[in-house]
Amino acid sequence: MSGGAEYSVPVGPIHAALEEPVLFNFKVDGERVVDVEVVPGQNHRGVEWMGMQRNPVQVIYLAEKICGICTVCHAYSFVRAVEHISGIESTPRADYIRAILAELERMHSHLLWAGIAAHEIGFDSLLHYTWKVRENEMDLREMITGNRVHYDMFMIGGVRRDIKQDQIPKILETLKYYKDNFEKLGKLFLQDKVIKMRTQGVGVLTKEDALKLCAVGPTARASGVPKDVRQDQPFGAYLDIPVKAITPDALTGEVHGDVYDRIIVRLLEVKQSIEIIEECLKRMPEGPILAEPNITRLLIQLKKAHGEGIGRHEAPRGEVYHYVRMDASDKVTAWKVRAPTYANVMPWVPMLKGQQIADIPIVAASTDPCMSCTDRAVVVKEGQKPYMISGEELHKMSVEKTRRMMA
Repeated sequence: MSGGAEYSVPVGPIHAALEEPVLFNFKVDGERVVDVEVVPGQNHRGVEWMGMQRNPVQVIYLAEKICGICTVCHAYSFVRAVEHISGIESTPRADYIRAILAELERMHSHLLWAGIAAHEIGFDSLLHYTWKVRENEMDLREMITGNRVHYDMFMIGGVRRDIKQDQIPKILETLKYYKDNFEKLGKLFLQDKVIKMRTQGVGVLTKEDALKLCAVGPTARASGVPKDVRQDQPFGAYLDIPVKAITPDALTGEVHGDVYDRIIVRLLEVKQSIEIIEECLKRMPEGPILAEPNITRLLIQLKKAHGEGIGRHEAPRGEVYHYVRMDASDKVTAWKVRAPTYANVMPWVPMLKGQQIADIPIVAASTDPCMSCTDRAVVVKEGQKPYMISGEELHKMSVEKTRRMMA
């Protein structure tokens, strides 16, 4: 019971209850959260600045490494932005390969999240089972791309590797494995009494708050907001294969906007991704996989490009957005990335208010946050415009701080 006194409890940025480096400053009354302040900015890596020191082709590999899970969606969005500026169009076959890779990544991301969610409520046997199931999908991506995590598949104007005819039976076999196991996964996550008790009515985000706070991805869809870039502004293969945004009422007939509904949305999206991949394999046309296979000619063409472009994609966590500017030089002039977690930071506040302290880990994890995608840093001196710190200045400041800490 509460004694009527409020206490401040910081959680993070490094904490056993959190999977991502973010700081929460909680005010608690007894075991209940009264208020919360979210403090991101603990994991800035200067990725955008590094990208502006490279040519567009080199930036692709940097974009892929913004996130180890969303490696496809960042590369996809970046190349779309550059294609927008340069007038280069991806080939029809490459569009389908891109969609297949994106949906495989969605399956992987949602299965990985499901395991982490189970871990956050202390159900580690379900974590181990879910990640065991996930291994087949990772093996499949290794067969197609050569890598299990970062794939180096995207190129401006297409993709770097084809999906060969003799690989298709293995892809279909793996998809069948997931269809055969889908019912079991659904039963484990949606019918288990412990999971229901820990997730139903917990971390509620109303539809009104989801719209007001601009939530995206499964976080928004679980609150009854049917938005999805693939549905609302289709591109590539999604122009031929319609995608309908999934909300929890598709299974239960109701929308509560709680952690349980976020589980429902992600599980149904795994099934939807399987169907999209199967349809892509049926419809994938023959033809080249690159608009310009000669890298020298491509770089010459890109060096002439001038203007601004945007690239959007429905990443597993929601809409990812890349803004690029090029000024007819050998480097990218400006690059700005808005990852889905950026939009899902503020929805944490209404989700966490009123919850028990013990529910903080699963509520925080329910948006599937990725702080390495999200954190940005701008240095501002009071009364002056923002300025950039040089490498030498940053090194000097780091040495001085280290010395102060060791004194």
